[in-house]
Amino acid sequence: MKRRGFLQAGAASLTSLAAPWPMAVKPPSKKRERAAARGITHYGPEQPFSFARLKARARAMSLTVYDEHYPPVPAVIRDLSWDKWEAISYRPDRTLWYEDDLFFRIRFDHLGYIMTRPVYIHVLENGVARQILFRPDLFDYSGSGLKLAQIPPNLGFSGFNVLFHTNWVDDRVVFQGASYFRAVDGTGQYGMSQRGLAIDTGMPQPEEFPKFTEFYLEKPQPKSTVLILYALLDSPSVAGAYRFVIDVASTLIMDVDLTLYPRKQITRLGIAPGTSMYLVGENDHRVADDWRPQIHDSQGLQMHTGAGEWIWRPLTNPSVVRVNSYLDDNPRGFGLMQRDHRFANYQDDGAWYNRRPSCWVAPKGAWRRGAVMLVEIPTETETMDNIVAFWNPAEEIVPGRPYDYGYKLYWCAENPFNPDRALTRATRDGIGGVVGRKRTKFSWRFVVDFVGGDLPMLLRDDPVKAIVSTSHGYVELVSARPLLPIKGWRAMFDLVPEGAPGPIDLRLFLSLGGQALTETWMYQYTPPPLAEQRTYLTS
Repeated sequence: MKRRGFLQAGAASLTSLAAPWPMAVKPPSKKRERAAARGITHYGPEQPFSFARLKARARAMSLTVYDEHYPPVPAVIRDLSWDKWEAISYRPDRTLWYEDDLFFRIRFDHLGYIMTRPVYIHVLENGVARQILFRPDLFDYSGSGLKLAQIPPNLGFSGFNVLFHTNWVDDRVVFQGASYFRAVDGTGQYGMSQRGLAIDTGMPQPEEFPKFTEFYLEKPQPKSTVLILYALLDSPSVAGAYRFVIDVASTLIMDVDLTLYPRKQITRLGIAPGTSMYLVGENDHRVADDWRPQIHDSQGLQMHTGAGEWIWRPLTNPSVVRVNSYLDDNPRGFGLMQRDHRFANYQDDGAWYNRRPSCWVAPKGAWRRGAVMLVEIPTETETMDNIVAFWNPAEEIVPGRPYDYGYKLYWCAENPFNPDRALTRATRDGIGGVVGRKRTKFSWRFVVDFVGGDLPMLLRDDPVKAIVSTSHGYVELVSARPLLPIKGWRAMFDLVPEGAPGPIDLRLFLSLGGQALTETWMYQYTPPPLAEQRTYLTS
């Protein structure tokens, strides 16, 4: 589950469509050499293309046996270290659409390190697609230690990056590895990833990672901030066709439509899966040997249910794999969110976790019954993606019929659909009880801060109540009071497990006169073993 290893390169077999390495009779003039080294110059034959044709291909593939064969990458490239692979740079003047007056350019990624599965990438214009052919002269190998003679002329690409006219150096979107892709908001900082599909995530059997095997990049209109691309997905269990409409802005929006064609019955299908990292946070210090106070790409799962309830579930780094299902009917949205953007709470001036974007999933149309599933996996390092959240439909997924889904992804600093109620600002916990008194029973304290909504309008003496419920044990010392430093309110309570085995589910919100003032805070707490609980008691 290593983070970069998690982004496994995926592709179908790559045929030898590339043109042979050129053998010049005499050196070209400098003028001709410069002209030949701008933009993309080598393409495969023209082929008609439409989304309907791509769906037909996916359906036909689903009726055949899955073929995972792909050409092996030469050992000298496959065995590159991370640093040497990163040193391979794409030449800026060889980007797709370099010589066109467009808001977009495309930079391609080299194979190597763990990226060993090549993908087909095509350019699409007026319903005609042409494959972009790999050539070693698209890249600068000077820092990698590789020689041109070691690079096969038809090696292929591992993925691509989308550049925008406001900055031709730093990319805004990247598709690379299996069905993984990421985008940035206005800060330009990457964080969590999305996937095209998840299969059997968090189950006892090995997870299946479907792969985007082909991409089709449609040439955008002049002055347009919208880029349209298509992808073909393949795996042992399913084939699928995807359409992405990407609108670049401070909140980057991806409009996604997909059709899946199962090869076989799928036990746990994950639609719109988000993948993130949570190591240490205000509410979880299981790994407590790092000098930084918080280390995470996302700090919570936010949900907007079909019934209209807004829910905040803080993430954890558990000691064992933990899977939670939040049943719903026609969800309005969900996403792994990074709410805390204060540098002081991270102190990381390299990874910049305070700048990491959130990604909100907004379903299009009726998704019917199912569950938002959250999988939390133990990790001891920040280089592992240990958090996954996705929609798991209740309907049986069987071969012989297509499954259509549509949704929008909002890569953002703040959820553009946040409710007008107060939001959870922080979750903290620790040993319960009353200071100065002997503890006669084990209890665990939870402190939850809320900000926003109507809270700034409340008076200090308003009878705000913290409404708390628990699946096991009981709660005591429940309170709610204003917290002036953050212009919000703080809720506190102690949970007494009473020897309850396993995880305990908690719910909390603030109320005034029967009106909910905040979103619903939800949490899952696992008490320590009884022997450890006794160590907290005083004689």
